[in-house]
Amino acid sequence: MPLDIFSHTFPNGLTLVAERLPHVRSAAFTLTLPAGSAQDPEPRLGIANLLSELVVRGAGPLSSEALATALDNLGLDRSESVGLYNARFRGVGLGTNLLPALEIYADVVRRPHLPDDELDPVRALALQDLRGLEDDPPSRLMVELYRHAYPAPLGNDHRGTEETLSAITIDDVRAHHAATYRPKGAILAVAGDVQWDALLDGVGHLFGDWQGAADTSLCFGPTPGRRAHLTRDVEETQIALSCPAVPFTDPDYYAAQGAVGVLSGGMSSRLFTEIREKEGLCYSVSASYQTLKDRAVVLAYAGSVNDKAQRTLDLLLRELGKLREGVTQDEVDRVIVTLKTSQIFQQESTSARANSLASDWFYLGRVRPFEEIRAQIEALTPAKIVAYCERHPLRDFVVATLGPAPLDVPADA
Repeated sequence: MPLDIFSHTFPNGLTLVAERLPHVRSAAFTLTLPAGSAQDPEPRLGIANLLSELVVRGAGPLSSEALATALDNLGLDRSESVGLYNARFRGVGLGTNLLPALEIYADVVRRPHLPDDELDPVRALALQDLRGLEDDPPSRLMVELYRHAYPAPLGNDHRGTEETLSAITIDDVRAHHAATYRPKGAILAVAGDVQWDALLDGVGHLFGDWQGAADTSLCFGPTPGRRAHLTRDVEETQIALSCPAVPFTDPDYYAAQGAVGVLSGGMSSRLFTEIREKEGLCYSVSASYQTLKDRAVVLAYAGSVNDKAQRTLDLLLRELGKLREGVTQDEVDRVIVTLKTSQIFQQESTSARANSLASDWFYLGRVRPFEEIRAQIEALTPAKIVAYCERHPLRDFVVATLGPAPLDVPADA
């Protein structure tokens, strides 16, 4: 591991990982807690999302207003969010303000007020977000796709449902905080203008006596069928599909990324060229890769006017299947440039780098040096991508649509 990357796991299970970037004056942190939406009890789906909003509405000696003012006075650009596995707290500001900011966040995650009178306003925002899906057909369709692509709780939407959100009480929230906001498995990743010894001492003082472990075991429910349709009277049919891929931890990870990069990622990509440009079937078409801890999927999306939707789906499936037939060197060269560019941008942003440190540690238990990443990207070849597609063909699709009528999906797709 390079000399400017450090890590330490405290006796309570919290891991601190940091990278010193001497050419910047800023410092960013990403704090992840094993309190993601996968831990939501079935009758209280959405509770992790509510909790992540409530913990910043007063903590330790600070009221909600005083806490926001204190962070603003530090010049901290910040956010809170909930993913499938983790609750995430992010911040970036001057390096000199890092430890004062972490002192506040130690209170946020360990000693939040969780005031009774703040639950209804937070719930109202969550319900508004949930209802907003009906005005955003692509996002609404992706929620449905995930529900069919993964077994519960992996396929659950972090927003919950109107029924579960309405039933959550402040006692439920407090109990969920006590059960899930725990140090074992938590990761604090820092990148930027930091001194390791001072950071280690400061974090040890703020978090070292924190105790407890969240129960992160998951009990999987059945996976719904592989076909779904949402009937809506709209002028454009939304199409989304997924198929299995290898996860981030697999040696074939970059070959999987290469395959997706050939399909999507620019005006010369296959999906854009074949479906949008040559056929004029849709304005938007794309593919992407999504990884979980032990599984991953390739996702594809297109939106097409209703009378062209069936043709759009047919060609989408065709192009995904054709990857096994061959990939050109020009396509791989474009993918390599795109992947390397994303890594360069990551090096230039302390916030992106902190996120990457946290992600690497969560998935791999280590931080990948840039040299390792670059070597894996540059090693991509047409033969490697085709070989990957032979071993892991894009098939067994989950297909979800939203529009006036369902589309025909081949039985062997």
